[in-house]
Amino acid sequence: MKNESLIIMVGGASSRMKRSLESTTLDESTKKIATAHHKSLIPVGKNNRPFLYYLIENAVNAGYKKIFLITSPENKAFHDLVNADYFSFDLSVRFAIQHIPHGREKPLGTADALQQCLDQYPELKEGYFTVCNGDNLYSVGALKDLKADRNAPNALISYGSSGFEFTDERILKFAVMDISSDGFLQGIIEKPESGEVEKYKDETNELRVSMNIFSFSGEQVYPFLENCPLDKVRSEKELPKAVANLIKELPKSMVCIPRSEHIPDLTAAGDIRLFKNLE
Repeated sequence: MKNESLIIMVGGASSRMKRSLESTTLDESTKKIATAHHKSLIPVGKNNRPFLYYLIENAVNAGYKKIFLITSPENKAFHDLVNADYFSFDLSVRFAIQHIPHGREKPLGTADALQQCLDQYPELKEGYFTVCNGDNLYSVGALKDLKADRNAPNALISYGSSGFEFTDERILKFAVMDISSDGFLQGIIEKPESGEVEKYKDETNELRVSMNIFSFSGEQVYPFLENCPLDKVRSEKELPKAVANLIKELPKSMVCIPRSEHIPDLTAAGDIRLFKNLE
């Protein structure tokens, strides 16, 4: 299995980030960038580089050779990042555009974003690739894990919640994983009720959480992206639902790779200062 491609989804509206800006003490230049652009472009760290730069740096260090950025059509700022003098990575960066369907005001969701990327780059349908969010700083180790040979066409990282530095309240907003005794994904439970959490803990009493980082066989996942139903509340085609349908129809097709570590993310404006020591 050869997997040298990483697809990063960065086309969202960053709504929670923008709503939280007024209540922070960030400098005005940072607020301006956060208001005008996707949150993955907010400058962080000692060198004041966009957050996305550090995720791509980790991907390069993990051995990825091709990066696909899924963005909205208004993506000049992402092109500016890739063309910056300090962006000197030895890799290919390509852009996939998530177009909004006629009659809608906003994108159709993450499953639709990935489908549009595969339609624009058909070679991805014939190989293996990793997919992740653009606002989480996944580690080099996690990105390497999804490149390694495995006993299933698809995989995802199952994070032990004890490794997080998040509050219990925030953890319960993540998707909990139902994993078989032999390590295959059986279900993803979005925002479980607190009374249901115990039954999803593994034999080590660890709650396993999905942070939306997957590796897929393009050929196998594509029909489930294409046929993903709309979420009843958000009216969007969501990637976790496509995954749920895949494992329901094809049991033992997605192996869970355990890790225990914190995943820094940019959910709200207050998270920006957590990255001040990045180099």
